[in-house]
Amino acid sequence: MGESPLLEQIGQKGSDKGQIAEGIIGEPGLLADVREGLSAPKASVKFGCSKVLRIISQKKPEVLYPSFDFFVNLLNSDNTFLKCDAILILANLAAVDSANKFEAIFDRYFAPIKGPVLITAANVIGGAAKIALAKPALTDRIVHELLKVEDAEYQTAECRNIALGQAIMSFEQFFEQIGDKERVKRLVKKQLANTRNSTRQKAAQFLKKHES
Repeated sequence: MGESPLLEQIGQKGSDKGQIAEGIIGEPGLLADVREGLSAPKASVKFGCSKVLRIISQKKPEVLYPSFDFFVNLLNSDNTFLKCDAILILANLAAVDSANKFEAIFDRYFAPIKGPVLITAANVIGGAAKIALAKPALTDRIVHELLKVEDAEYQTAECRNIALGQAIMSFEQFFEQIGDKERVKRLVKKQLANTRNSTRQKAAQFLKKHES
């Protein structure tokens, strides 16, 4: 059985995924095909569908919200790229999470921060700020999870340095709503001695802005 015309279009090299996403937003019944495309043997279809779904979650998260549990299941995927897109999609869906489904998966969502895979942790760290902004009541819990980066065990020490820099950028996005700001600043101050230039710079910029 051949692919649907939609999946063929998504799998075409150079196809406009943003335009395709817009079309699906206007016709949500097509989502079933796109979700099915994540299991396609052809990589261009599989990852194209994943990208389209991520774009939809950014532009119109309410269209994907009924599929929330589908993306939760993708957190267990053996495919790192699909897992990372699911992480980003769920962060975008937090803005429309009227049933508070995210709270039920909170620990599972943030577990990758502790390691060992940097790319997975990095996507969670990136999603953390979106979730905090969408769900301010979770701010303290999210801060607690992000602070675990300091003791995380990734493939290399340099991976942890990268993650620390990303954590600083995440904190920056929702710093004003953080209760215990000094706790965050203590972590950031330590990064002034980080061996990674970009992480040191992020720490310095953060503290210049937020030190009273």
